[in-house]
Amino acid sequence: MNAMYLRKMIVALAVAVVFGSVAIHAQDTGTDTTLTGIVSDALCGAKHSMTTMSTADCVRMCVKGGQGFALVVGDKVHNLRGDSAELDKYAAQKVTLKGKLKGDTVIVESVAPAK
Repeated sequence: MNAMYLRKMIVALAVAVVFGSVAIHAQDTGTDTTLTGIVSDALCGAKHSMTTMSTADCVRMCVKGGQGFALVVGDKVHNLRGDSAELDKYAAQKVTLKGKLKGDTVIVESVAPAK
């Protein structure tokens, strides 16, 4: 094999890897969804046991302690990934959010008070 042929094969392989990873990433982004529920945290879900503080304060304390935000929709709890400052504004409030649903996680694109 000459060096030019080997170089072309390496470039072709690199291009195939890049396009393959882009295709896998495109399939892995989730399904568009709109959900309405209560902003909570992943630890408490719908049941907050801290009786010495408001539900919103409990959510904020749990998130500050390392738990993620969650959305409680009926009996289902969805983990939320997105702008924490924006989600914090709606702690313990009913919201409608739009995003990408992947398993039990929603990648939040927008959040607004529920009507």
